Amino acid sequence: MLMMGTKKLKICTFCSAVIWVIVVLSFWVNMVQCQDLSGNGQVDDPAVQVMTQFVYSTLSNLTSVLSRQISNHSNFCIRDPDADWNKAFNFSSNLDFLASCVQKYKENVARRFCSAAEMKAYFNTFFEGSGSPNYLKPNKNCNLTSWLPGCEPGWACSLSPNQQVDLQNSHEIPSRSRDCDACCEGFFCPRGLTCMIPCPLGSYCPLATLNKDTGTCEPYNYQLPPGQTNHTCGGANLWADVASSLEMFCSAGSYCPTTIQKRACDSGHYCRMGSTSEKRCFRLTSCNPNTANQDMHAYGVMLIAATSTLLLIIYNCSDQVIAARERRLAKTREAAARSARETVKARQKWKAARDAAKKRASGLQAHISRTFSRKKSSRHPEQVKILDKTNAETDSDLHPHVHTNTPYASTSSEFPPLSKTSKGRQMEPVGLMKMMHDIEDDCQNFEPFNLEIGVTKADDHMPKGKQINTDSQIFKYAYAQLEKEKALQQQNKNLTFSGVVSRATDPEIRKRPLIEVSFTDLTVTLKANDKHLLRYVTGKIKPGRITAVMGPSGAGKTTFISALAGKAIGCKMTGAILINGKDESIHSYRKIIGFVPQDDIVHGNLTVEENLQFNAKCRLSADLSRPDKVLIVERVIESLGLQMVRDSLVGTVEKRGISGGQRKRVNVGLEMVMEPSLLILDEPTSGLDSASSQLLLRALRHEALEGVNICMVVHQPSYALFNMFDDLVLLARGGLTVYHGSAKKAEEYFSSLGINVPERVNPPDYFIDVLEGMVEPNTSTGVNYKELPIKWMLHNRYPVPPDMQQHADRLATPAVGVDQEHRTNLTGAKERSFAGELWQDVKGNMEFHRDKIRHNFLVSKDLSNRRTPGIFQQYRYFLGRVSKQRMREARLQAVDYLILLLAGACLGSLATMSDQSFGSASYIHTIIAVSLLCKIAALRSFSLDKLQYWRESSSGMSSLAYFLAKDTVDHFNTVIKPLVYLSMFYFFTNPRSTFTDNYVVLLSLVYCVTGIAYILAIFFQPGPAQLWCVLLPIVFTLVATETKDSAILKKISNLCYPKWALEAFVIANAERYYGVWLITRCGALMKSGFDLHAWTLCICLLLFAGLVSRGIAFLGMFTFKKK
Repeated sequence: MLMMGTKKLKICTFCSAVIWVIVVLSFWVNMVQCQDLSGNGQVDDPAVQVMTQFVYSTLSNLTSVLSRQISNHSNFCIRDPDADWNKAFNFSSNLDFLASCVQKYKENVARRFCSAAEMKAYFNTFFEGSGSPNYLKPNKNCNLTSWLPGCEPGWACSLSPNQQVDLQNSHEIPSRSRDCDACCEGFFCPRGLTCMIPCPLGSYCPLATLNKDTGTCEPYNYQLPPGQTNHTCGGANLWADVASSLEMFCSAGSYCPTTIQKRACDSGHYCRMGSTSEKRCFRLTSCNPNTANQDMHAYGVMLIAATSTLLLIIYNCSDQVIAARERRLAKTREAAARSARETVKARQKWKAARDAAKKRASGLQAHISRTFSRKKSSRHPEQVKILDKTNAETDSDLHPHVHTNTPYASTSSEFPPLSKTSKGRQMEPVGLMKMMHDIEDDCQNFEPFNLEIGVTKADDHMPKGKQINTDSQIFKYAYAQLEKEKALQQQNKNLTFSGVVSRATDPEIRKRPLIEVSFTDLTVTLKANDKHLLRYVTGKIKPGRITAVMGPSGAGKTTFISALAGKAIGCKMTGAILINGKDESIHSYRKIIGFVPQDDIVHGNLTVEENLQFNAKCRLSADLSRPDKVLIVERVIESLGLQMVRDSLVGTVEKRGISGGQRKRVNVGLEMVMEPSLLILDEPTSGLDSASSQLLLRALRHEALEGVNICMVVHQPSYALFNMFDDLVLLARGGLTVYHGSAKKAEEYFSSLGINVPERVNPPDYFIDVLEGMVEPNTSTGVNYKELPIKWMLHNRYPVPPDMQQHADRLATPAVGVDQEHRTNLTGAKERSFAGELWQDVKGNMEFHRDKIRHNFLVSKDLSNRRTPGIFQQYRYFLGRVSKQRMREARLQAVDYLILLLAGACLGSLATMSDQSFGSASYIHTIIAVSLLCKIAALRSFSLDKLQYWRESSSGMSSLAYFLAKDTVDHFNTVIKPLVYLSMFYFFTNPRSTFTDNYVVLLSLVYCVTGIAYILAIFFQPGPAQLWCVLLPIVFTLVATETKDSAILKKISNLCYPKWALEAFVIANAERYYGVWLITRCGALMKSGFDLHAWTLCICLLLFAGLVSRGIAFLGMFTFKKK
């Protein structure tokens, strides 16, 4: 029996050994990935190690199954279920907590683990909104009729021995009622469940101890059940969000390599809450022991110091970059001008010496001929050619041709050595001529300055065969042409102050297309109140002549030139306007029509030369070369007397520049550089002194000599200025014509009416005083000033309006009947009620805006035959101009950056990056601050130069090129400003998200709010636009972050850009919270309505909003152009 028992024991031992070998071999793969448990000095039993690996394999299978089921509810907060659950429950690096539990419960440890159904019931509590996770739904083990000790927090029970362990069963909760005991350390046992769940990584789950003073189990703060004296404190009881289960999280300043180990953070390292390892601090940062965040204030101070220094340098030296380049260009230009003047002087000296030598040689030859020849009259004309045979003058047109074999031909051939035999003074002309010949033969250096091939045409091209690329060559070419023009003017002795009459009839000078504008019965009436601004104006303005439009205030002078230029908006026009005798739209010739507004609309942050050059580049023909454009600009600068201020800024209200008179001349020069065929000016001499006015008229006279049709409104010109006008249009109040004809015959016409200008009185001043009714004319005919328009109509046999017939009948009987279309009963108008007047005003305002929009979208056939630069070329020109303007505004940009830098430092120091909300509050402050500061700064892009845009767009420049250039330059701020802000905010708050993620979100936010600022700048005045910039970020952020009880408010919040930016910020930060933070992440995202997969969508929405807002801004800028 004993031997039999021994044999059975040996067989059993052998079978057990075989089973253990099989188990060890089956889990060998998992064991090689794990640390040697005996290495930690805690568990040395191989059987326990093998069982631990078996249990861990079972738990791994359970968590993988559970992750797939839970992900159906938590898809919004879990990007990769396998990766997130692996970060939370991958204990392969250290299984100490599991080994100690296996050592305690042996083979029954797996019977105490929660099945998939129990874990599912626990985790579904967070997604079903059933309240606190401390109170689970009743189940078969824990309910009102059955409440086992294992149902208490921190305790668990085991399955019955006859029950099969199926942890992957997710449908039915198994019955647990045996061996209820405290939960193992490293596990947590919720209240209402009789099983254990492993604590996630980043948690610290030791066994609880009883605090006898409070009667709670610390550190979890749950109480023992009353009346059960044998019940002790168990393990952890709850894993939820950080607010509900803070005691379970590994505390800040410590790290937990396992769920049962907690170590203090060493010096030079920092450990955030829920860390599994310590992180080394950056250099120059201070990290004391047990610190949660690295102190990066040193980086902040260094960045503030470096950035402030850089901004101060930019603030103080911003103008030096452009000024240095301007000085180099000025030196090059001055050298070219000096070289041109010196060359011209040398040419003049050479010509004078040549003429003197010719005269002296001719006299000497005549003297010798009279001495040795008796028939000097029969000498051949070629015998007078002594020095320069190529340039000698002959009388072949005056004398008949003589054969060369005459006896006198041989006589004359004996005298060539005559100049060589002469001494003293006779040698000087020969030496001077030799030097001049050497200069003339050096064509390579002096070819551009050859005066004898000079022309005065504005569109002449460069010398062929020679490439002009550098600034020096271009300036030399331009100044050479200017010197040639001056030399040709000096040759004309009849050159007067008002122009050269001989050049006015020269067909070679008139190169521009001629435009003659004639108008018949031109009447302009306001649509709002049917008020006549202009009535029955008939006449024409001719090319090559300067027409002055004069009259008292309210006579319709500006309305008249606006009607001719096609700019009368909100008015009803009748009559006919013909272009060169054809019924064509004036807009068809827009490219060759210049309109100078009454206000000096000039870019104040550009120099005089830069303003003129830009207009020349964009409005002159694209076929014109750059040297020719520079020549035109130089010609205008010289003709307007702007040489001394060409490199000076025009100036703004804040920064003084050139004088008012010089600014007025620049305003005119902007239209002169585009070489118009029709130039219309609205009071160009207002505010100018007599000398400046005469200088301006001289420049306009030069334009008229080239065939330009000039029409200008003037107020009280001097007598000298009045004599420079060719034609005069004199208007009376109500827009009626008093006189239209030659300015020199105006006094003669008024004298025929008995209105004589007194002596020592300026005629135009006297005419205006008469029309104002301030002066009673000394006339015996008894003509009243109100009857002067009728006199003009009768004088020219024009139809008389019906309301003026009574005056016409008294003066004379009209020879021409009144057109029935012009009959208007003005006296029979009924008086409107208040409602009628209000409706008429509203209707008139609507019609005005409708006409303005229609005018902006007007497309006319181009008849100007001028191909101006296209959109891409103009975009390049605009880009260069805007870049230069921004460089001059570098001080303002530096202030913007400094304010943004301080905002980032202040918010980063004051705000705390809350782990519970993933920094949501700090990001809300960031969105408001960045939106407000960037919007206000972006307003300057379009709100400060609306008038300049109106003028440029009305002249035919591309609105799209203008808008794109502005936006392109603003992209620099869009890229730099997030860097400036984050350089402070990020290093002060030190969030878990990367710098790149925060930068991308902030970049998209700045792009979005910049587009919104464009809309505000274009649709509102600067004051209201700034107010909207302050209100919108605050209002939108409140709507986006407040709790939405209404579906409508929720939809509205989804359209607010702060919601997209905040969601992107929070998602980027929440994604770095894993392990023990998993439930906190899901809870916070679910509460906010955010989705972890929507980061890319939020970025795209911000960019799309910025793009759409730019489209709306451009459409508004193009549609609602405001003067």
